[in-house]
Amino acid sequence: MDEADAADLTQEQALTAALRRRHATLPAVGQCYSCAEPVADGARFCDADCRQDWERAERARRMNGRAE
Repeated sequence: MDEADAADLTQEQALTAALRRRHATLPAVGQCYSCAEPVADGARFCDADCRQDWERAERARRMNGRAE
């Protein structure tokens, strides 16, 4: 692994940590943030796939300067 790969990995890890913190602060609204299906009380996503889809989309928004 060269320095560029290490820098990319560090940036990816930082983004992932930021996303985890962000969805920990998302209010539970009774539906999945990814697919809008109803979820259990206090849940934000209906399953791990939707959580990962949301994280992937949020990561892309942040990388493109469109984060909220």
